[in-house]
Amino acid sequence: MNTLLRIWGILVFIFLFLPIAVIVVYSFNSGTILASWDGFGVGAYIRAINNDVIVSSVVTSLIVAVFAAALSALLGTIAGVALAHAPGGQWWAVGLSGILVLTMVTPEIVDGIAFLPWFVTLGVDANLSPMNHGLVRLVIAHTMFSVAVVTFIVRARMSGVDRRVMEAAADLGASPFHVFKDITMPIAAPGILAGGLMAFTLSLDNTILSSFVQQPGYTPWPVYIFSAVRVALRPEVAAMSTIMLILTLLALGLVALVLRRSGASTKEVISTMAG
Repeated sequence: MNTLLRIWGILVFIFLFLPIAVIVVYSFNSGTILASWDGFGVGAYIRAINNDVIVSSVVTSLIVAVFAAALSALLGTIAGVALAHAPGGQWWAVGLSGILVLTMVTPEIVDGIAFLPWFVTLGVDANLSPMNHGLVRLVIAHTMFSVAVVTFIVRARMSGVDRRVMEAAADLGASPFHVFKDITMPIAAPGILAGGLMAFTLSLDNTILSSFVQQPGYTPWPVYIFSAVRVALRPEVAAMSTIMLILTLLALGLVALVLRRSGASTKEVISTMAG
């Protein structure tokens, strides 16, 4: 039975990761159409790096993902710590949890339809010029979608912490700021790191919401791919996707290294990075 389960698990992993392997292999296609293999070469990588539209969309995605991850980590940490320390049955905690759950389960297309007129109202009718900037719109939209994920990860990390530790520090004269800095933050750090990494990944992968709130000149990478698929998927897209995959794996490795240096075990590193 255990052998069958192992075989089944291996087959599932092959099924999940085989498409990624195909994209990586075909990124070395020397032809002009991705699906038509014309020989091995690195021309697709050269063309992708020299393509201003592709580079601009990738830079836009990375900038938005960094800012969205930072804001999500900040807001999610505050909300997660507050929910973890809230006494049971508090109306604001129940209400906040409900809003966050509703945010996570709401289809992205609904969020996009709601965000677009809201940004137009704020930017045009209320004359708030930042709301007319493409990067600002994308960062706000992606942060709204990701902050709930970070909140629940941080809350799960802090839920098992004994509050008496913080109360003892306060009794010994530590200010609320020092209690938060010296006790709460070190305990919550792995959860914050995992949540920020998750927010970064969700932002890079966001297509539907981005397609609604984007503006000309600020087209994220997933939206560019979505529009390119309608015509013909070229090896340049696979090449740049492979580069971003490598960058993502390097980021994961860096996070794992930081967690290992903090004294976390292998099991704790895996569970933290998985959220």
